[in-house]
Amino acid sequence: MTYVSESFWHDAVNKATTDLFTFGYKHIVKPCFVFNHTPDEAHDQMIAFCRVTRNIPPLMWLLREMLDYTDPILETSVMGVDFANPFGLSAGLDKNCDMAVLMDNAGFGFETVGSTTARPCPGNPKPWFHRLPEYDSMMVHVGLANDGSEQVIPRAERAWTQAKTLQMSVSIARTNDHLTGDVEEGIEDYCTSMRRAAGRTAMVEVNISCPNTMAGEPFNESPEALDRLFDALDAIERPQPTLVKMPLNKSWDEFKALLDVLAEHDVQGVSIANLQKDRTGLQIPREWEGGLSGGPTYRASNELIRRVYREYGGRFTIAGIGGVSTPEQAYAKIRSGSSLVMFISSLMYRGPQQITVLKRGLAQLLRRDGFDSVAQAVGVDA
Repeated sequence: MTYVSESFWHDAVNKATTDLFTFGYKHIVKPCFVFNHTPDEAHDQMIAFCRVTRNIPPLMWLLREMLDYTDPILETSVMGVDFANPFGLSAGLDKNCDMAVLMDNAGFGFETVGSTTARPCPGNPKPWFHRLPEYDSMMVHVGLANDGSEQVIPRAERAWTQAKTLQMSVSIARTNDHLTGDVEEGIEDYCTSMRRAAGRTAMVEVNISCPNTMAGEPFNESPEALDRLFDALDAIERPQPTLVKMPLNKSWDEFKALLDVLAEHDVQGVSIANLQKDRTGLQIPREWEGGLSGGPTYRASNELIRRVYREYGGRFTIAGIGGVSTPEQAYAKIRSGSSLVMFISSLMYRGPQQITVLKRGLAQLLRRDGFDSVAQAVGVDA
């Protein structure tokens, strides 16, 4: 394999193309085609664009040639899975697995599809999104809208088997609809999706922390309920590693109680963390419902990552989420203890070339500090 970083001309073309995409997205695409529509409309148009362009092989080849920055220093192996780089798309954007072909050719290391649920789910009443560009954030109130795991998981499996380098993860959650019942019903909902997901993707994520559902978050509010959930999930044989999507707004004692439960079960990693609920100090209209993505999650997420790495680094792999817009921010998450780094908001605000900016910048930071790999930098500040 010839890496872009080791080819003078390919590297020069990649950098020039990335700069061109950055300029074009900032000055043309975002103001003329994205921000002149409501966030919900822009989201729907983006998904429609992905559905069309994924079926145009020459365009996908061109995207890979122009944007996919590859460098051996970025390669990493986590939980037995090999990644071309540690960057992934977090769950919440590609709910129905429409974007995987583009993510693969743009150069993402992995993608988390969903969250998907046992039954098809319409989600909450719209609007689902509000923009907060002054905070590098989106207000998110989707409520797990998706086509249901019976449809979404086979799409993720197909995307994984056909991908050139992209690893696929699927996030499963509890259905948010009028049929939602007690804890036992919720456990069976998760189990239905887990049985469908077993062996069909590189990883599976169990989302216990969606803040926008009518049933609330019983599996992160009660360690006993969480223990019952994973007693049931442990009985489902699956070869791929399991991560758990964790809440952000918990005291350390509450958070630690959840980790202590998970440590006794078939769980290899934790995704830290979900949306920010705390609006303190932020100027946000009261009528806007939902949780905050991006910038407002950054500091709290990093602090949780450091604490979890210090106390559970030998037990859990950490996938860091929240507020990654620059290579320096991604590097800080890695040095805090994250082996993998996920993001969404900066993709929306800065454009598809952001993955290239992050990879190139991280490679430079690793070399500057004398590291030979991502793995060597994990947790050095914790």
